[in-house]
Amino acid sequence: MDKPLLRRALDCRTSRIKPADTNKFVMLVDPLADKSPFISVVEIFDVGGKTPRHHHGHAHEMFYVLSGRGKAHCNGEIFDMEKGDALMLPPGFDHVVENVGPDKLYCLTVMVPNEGFAEMIRDGETMTLDAADRAVVSA
Repeated sequence: MDKPLLRRALDCRTSRIKPADTNKFVMLVDPLADKSPFISVVEIFDVGGKTPRHHHGHAHEMFYVLSGRGKAHCNGEIFDMEKGDALMLPPGFDHVVENVGPDKLYCLTVMVPNEGFAEMIRDGETMTLDAADRAVVSA
């Protein structure tokens, strides 16, 4: 990256990694296209949605809750998350993030280094944002 990048969230690609997944990603910073050392997305969890249990070998991951309520299960610990909370996970921690609220859960998610995350999102199915998504993502 050799110059500042300004991107409107509503203009970014939105996709689901797998068709059966219950979360989708608005790609704000794409380390492949933008030549940045990290990836940043708005992660949108459907009601009752969650990530599969996984870990990152070398990447640090941070979730900042923009709207909604969630739980993070990390190496046997449970963390309740709500608007304004940030959770940072070091490499190697098995984790699941799930939406436990009555509405969608929206998180600003940042991972450094990328560790293949952008590639999975890029290979996923392109999605559209509904009115609720657009309101939170553009706020």
